[in-house]
Amino acid sequence: MRTFTLQQSRTEVYTPHGGLALVGHCLNRHTSLIKTARTVVKRHGIPNIELIRTYLGLITLGKSDFEAAEPVRTDPFFKSAMGIKQSPSSARLRQRFDEDAQALTPLLEDASVEFLQSVEAPVSPLAMGHVALDMDVFPMDNSQTHKEGVSYTYKGYDGYAPIAAYLGQEGWCLGCELRPGSQHANNGFLDTLKRVLPRARSLTDKPILLRLDSAHDARDNRDFLREQDQIDFLIKWNPRKQDPLAWANKAQAKEVWSLDRDGKMEAVLSEDLPDEPGLRRIVKVTVRTSDASGQLYLEPEVSIEGWITSLPADVASEQHIMALYSDHATSEQFHSEFKTDLDLERLPSGKFDTNNLVMAFATMGYNVLRWMGLRLTAPDAPVRHPAKRRRLRTVMQELMTMACRLVHSGRQWILRFGRHCPGFAVYRDLYGSLAASG
Repeated sequence: MRTFTLQQSRTEVYTPHGGLALVGHCLNRHTSLIKTARTVVKRHGIPNIELIRTYLGLITLGKSDFEAAEPVRTDPFFKSAMGIKQSPSSARLRQRFDEDAQALTPLLEDASVEFLQSVEAPVSPLAMGHVALDMDVFPMDNSQTHKEGVSYTYKGYDGYAPIAAYLGQEGWCLGCELRPGSQHANNGFLDTLKRVLPRARSLTDKPILLRLDSAHDARDNRDFLREQDQIDFLIKWNPRKQDPLAWANKAQAKEVWSLDRDGKMEAVLSEDLPDEPGLRRIVKVTVRTSDASGQLYLEPEVSIEGWITSLPADVASEQHIMALYSDHATSEQFHSEFKTDLDLERLPSGKFDTNNLVMAFATMGYNVLRWMGLRLTAPDAPVRHPAKRRRLRTVMQELMTMACRLVHSGRQWILRFGRHCPGFAVYRDLYGSLAASG
């Protein structure tokens, strides 16, 4: 094994985070944050845009804690790539976010959608022609802390329960609003929906299929959605006090049973809702007389699950409806990318509004990385398994953590990558497209 001699250059500038140059262009050329950040008036101190540039750069590197701002204060590449002239300390970053969180949050949310519009992000529809809009609540474990808003979640630990909205098969995030852990998913849902739907409309003119779980099975939600143009919905039915045996009798009367395996029968029923014209309920009744290994039960087990939808039968059959809702589970992967890839399971502040601002930063960082990841599915991208999209962690590994050298020569700033850099072709194309269209 070879023994290397270690040296540290006194003049040359290297960076392990070459992808920050892409993030800097996304922020500075494809959003109006430079202008809108001035609306949050500060009579003195570091401009708001410098704080935004600093923290967004950290988020896209998977660093959510404010202390991570200290090492980059003296990093010339970080400052050049993000366009930073005055670098805030970690204490100042925390203090200013605490002061202006409520004013900065809507600016970040608008900028995230503005970025997707500017880069003309593709929004892929389902096979039926609708664009999926998935909204769901997910818990974030912040147990053993005294942060504002932390409370007991439905997962059995203390934390937060933000609600997120994802558009299209790419999974663009249209918002990830922080909520106390004990808040019911449907509490304040209509207000959130009224904020999310215009964002979705600004990105696609195709009909939208909103998919929700049983926590949102409420008449108020359905009445509101029926009034919207080009909005269909698919909501998991909450059976509440329904009698499974009564549904089994309905299936028996219609003779629609099918044998899934020995000891297990299933029936799928469909009915129109009498007091809600245009809506139908699909119910799957399952009767088990034995388990999968053949062990007989003392008495049959009857269970039901169902879905309420505005999609007509000629557009989506009963089996299609069940498949569409099954695809709703893809959003669980997007939740995990927020919590693990962006390192946001435990939020950095003790103040609720500041943590909500952090989630707004995370939403924009998520969309920037997701857009960069689209290019990683091309044939000249670094070798990975075939996929329609890449996880944020893969984007960080292949693009954000590209090592390069910063060279200043002939009044030009040059990023010089290694001879065997596998992602250089992808990086060059992304940088060229951002610089040309900005």
